[in-house]
Amino acid sequence: MAWDDGNNKDPWKPRGNQGPADLDAIVKDLQRKLSGLFGGRGGGGEGGGQGRSLGPKIGSGIAALIAVIVIGLWAATGFYTVDAAEQAVVLRFGNHSNTTGPGLNWHLPFPIERVVKINTEEVVSWEYNGSMLTRDENIIIVSLIVQYRRADPEAFLFSLRDAEATLQDVTGSAIREIVGKNELDYILNEGRLDISSQALELLQTTLDSYRGEEWASSGITVYEVNMQEAQFPEQVQPAVQDVIKASADRERLIYEAETYQNQILPRAEGLAVRQIEDAEAYRAQVVNDALGESSRFSAIMREYQQEPEVTRQRIHLETLEAIMRNSTKILVDTEGGNNLLYLPLDQLMQQRSTAGNSMQTGQSSTSASVPPQSGIPATGTDRNSRR
Repeated sequence: MAWDDGNNKDPWKPRGNQGPADLDAIVKDLQRKLSGLFGGRGGGGEGGGQGRSLGPKIGSGIAALIAVIVIGLWAATGFYTVDAAEQAVVLRFGNHSNTTGPGLNWHLPFPIERVVKINTEEVVSWEYNGSMLTRDENIIIVSLIVQYRRADPEAFLFSLRDAEATLQDVTGSAIREIVGKNELDYILNEGRLDISSQALELLQTTLDSYRGEEWASSGITVYEVNMQEAQFPEQVQPAVQDVIKASADRERLIYEAETYQNQILPRAEGLAVRQIEDAEAYRAQVVNDALGESSRFSAIMREYQQEPEVTRQRIHLETLEAIMRNSTKILVDTEGGNNLLYLPLDQLMQQRSTAGNSMQTGQSSTSASVPPQSGIPATGTDRNSRR
């Protein structure tokens, strides 16, 4: 069977322009869609001109496809991720557009918008060192550790031109002001904590005073200022060491004096209280004795007014009794005679005491008796002495 029978039924031979027409339709359809996407116009005519315009149409379609891919890649660069401790400030042509929180976000890619990520939870430490003059005209080198946080990201970017550089400048100015108002000894010893507290307050106040009118703060929150040990220029180190040693000796002596004071004062106060109490007791005793004597004298006076002779005699005898009570030797002058009687009461009392002790220890009454000594008067003498 012949393939060509006049009816053009050869299966391997294209029927008219059917093949090229289908490919051209596909290209035209793609070109029309791309043209609609970019606002362009479709090209090419019908009939025999289609075959001649197939090459340019295919090139235009590839260019459009490439453009679409480039646009897709450009749009994909707008995706960004924000960490949990961060906030992202979106800038559109340099101006603030919006602020986004943690997570996956998208913005118009460069050069339309750009993203600045700021860690608002991180505590940043910055060290400052500088030499300065104290109130008493001494030069010292002060070291500070400043800790701060970027609490407000928008204010941090827009309130000040360079917030962290401003913080560094303000730190130097603030510490110089504070050190210049205090003397060297205060800075080296008890004033370190106070100076750190003053520096913290002055730093925050000064930073906030520099903010723009539309912002509530400078964007930086100063958390802590630690003043390290102050140093001295190398040329004066020996003299400074002597001063420090003298200061330490002074503190030691003050402590020893306070310790001695704490030991002495309570003892002296107790002694003073005791002496005051003794004086009060003595005063009360003297007053009471005086009142008693005056009362006794008043009673005697009343009795004397009633019986003068009897009262006078009784007073005389009481006086003699009081005088003779503590006497151990008595001399008696007898009336009408020249003999002077001597009574050794001390020896008599001693003999009586010895006899009493002997009876208590079980000795016999014979051994307890003592013969009369020479010079001791007889019984008759005793009777004469009692007259």
